[in-house]
Amino acid sequence: MRRPVARKLSVLAVSAAVVSVGAAAPPSAPASGTPAKVPVAVGYGGAVASVDADASAAGIEVLKKGGNAVDAAVATAAALGVTEPYSSGIGGGGYFVYYDAKSRTVHTIDGRETAPLSADSDLFVENGKPLAFADAVSSGLSVGTPGSPATWQTALDQWGSRRLGTVLKPAERIARDGFTVDDTFRSQTASNETRFRYFPDTAKLFLPGGRLPEVGSTFKNPELARTYEELARKGVGAIYHGDLGRDIVRTVNKPPVDPASGWNARPGKLSRKDLAAYRAKLQAPTRTSYRGLGVYSIAPSSSGGTTVGEALNILEKTDLSKASEVQYLHHYIEASRIAFADRGRWVGDPAFEDVPTKGLLSQRFADSRACLIKDDAVLTSPVAPGDPRHPQACAAGGTAAPTTYEGENTTHLTVADKWGNVVSYTLTIEQTGGSAITVPGRGFLLNNELTDFSFTPANPAVHDPNLPGPGKRPRSSISPTIVLDQHNRPVVAVGSPGGATIITTVLQTLTGFLDRHLPLVDAIAAPRVSQRNAAKTEMEPALYNDTGASGLRAQLEAIGHSFSLNPEIGAATGVQRLPGGKWLAAAEKVRRGGGSAQVVVPAP
Repeated sequence: MRRPVARKLSVLAVSAAVVSVGAAAPPSAPASGTPAKVPVAVGYGGAVASVDADASAAGIEVLKKGGNAVDAAVATAAALGVTEPYSSGIGGGGYFVYYDAKSRTVHTIDGRETAPLSADSDLFVENGKPLAFADAVSSGLSVGTPGSPATWQTALDQWGSRRLGTVLKPAERIARDGFTVDDTFRSQTASNETRFRYFPDTAKLFLPGGRLPEVGSTFKNPELARTYEELARKGVGAIYHGDLGRDIVRTVNKPPVDPASGWNARPGKLSRKDLAAYRAKLQAPTRTSYRGLGVYSIAPSSSGGTTVGEALNILEKTDLSKASEVQYLHHYIEASRIAFADRGRWVGDPAFEDVPTKGLLSQRFADSRACLIKDDAVLTSPVAPGDPRHPQACAAGGTAAPTTYEGENTTHLTVADKWGNVVSYTLTIEQTGGSAITVPGRGFLLNNELTDFSFTPANPAVHDPNLPGPGKRPRSSISPTIVLDQHNRPVVAVGSPGGATIITTVLQTLTGFLDRHLPLVDAIAAPRVSQRNAAKTEMEPALYNDTGASGLRAQLEAIGHSFSLNPEIGAATGVQRLPGGKWLAAAEKVRRGGGSAQVVVPAP
């Protein structure tokens, strides 16, 4: 049992932070009929925050028609599959965290993609050597069984109030009528142009007329509109047992490559049996207590809940609210470093690995690791893992291993409704553009999630829980999180894309909001650093380029930190419960072109 803490936070105290929401970025030009893209909104009747205005509006449309948070979350996710097709869609998967206001309980769905049943630990080994990531990613070999459609149906069956066909309507309309291309969509297309040209169906769809889509033009995807319409009529069985699934399997096992490209798109091993066997898993959330609040997230196969939770437990005895900015960032960085060391050793798919989830989230284990942190010194990475089964103060439990690579693209949405239900949902096709393979005639990209497995052990001397296996789910860093007060009512819900930086983004946003008392939109906007048990900590330009002797970077380097530049870390969204039935929705001010926060009825 966790010991009580002297200082506790209530939703009323936390909500006081909204009084000064900070300067918002100028709204972007909206598509016709779509609300302007603004990063913060306050009002009644429910709220939606995502990276895209059309997608947020789809969720708001469902809420206005009487749907609940789950209905609106699925509608928003489906719309993101249209407007954010390089980050999400029915060819991918994700993790869904739901707060039920009636029972005041949190529930989760593991909708992670799975490896084919024929896969083994050498899935990405060729001629005795691991494949290069570039050779694996744009191939059928990288494609896992999609989990998003099953997640949507499972969520609606368990907690929704509308049919799948009803909540897919806004996305179907956007796909048919089109959306306005912005700088982010064009730049993401440009960064994938070479890969997209390997596959004629992808080039035809995303490079219309053989060219990059122009900013301000209307992008339509009638094939995806027809796919959504088919799902509305036939249900997700069309994917797991029907014609859609047949087309996916054919595409994975014989990727349709342009012969002139010379690209070797290695065939996958997906079968109709893999699709038929897939299940989105209902499972208990992770839970830890922080400053008297309950922090709930997703349990393995994702490492998000255990790693964010462990880092918070490590920070529990440090008063971050009174620490200087340098000491706050120093302790946050070191807690992240340690938690990632433990993640790498212990977290994998629990159907295949003995994951000590309870131990990783115990305060006793966190205390045994927190004593490694010094105010005036920096740990050397890779830090060796501890043993949560037998915690020993300041002791390591094994040999250090580096953190393996994980793609950095995904998308996240947060939703609340007028009844007080909340959804925090992160969905993905892995890296930007996924595998780059479009299912012919279907209008969506396939994931490359299987590259989230370790191709070979990070260190041969250390057990790697994240090697491929038959039907296994690759480890994820997705961290959709909902924080409850002492009465089990929502305080805030957050999440982010960003591969392994998801964990640090969520951790930094939570500590910025709960400890540093930043308004939610400013906690999301704050310049980020990300340490994942590596020699250098990644740092965004606002901090990295401040080279003055008195700057935060210089002061952290004086302690012993070393930094590398990362142009952009994460792209978070969140919702916050306010007194009187109001909700605040918050999104990015600048990252990914800014996000879109909307409410059903704006407060005067």
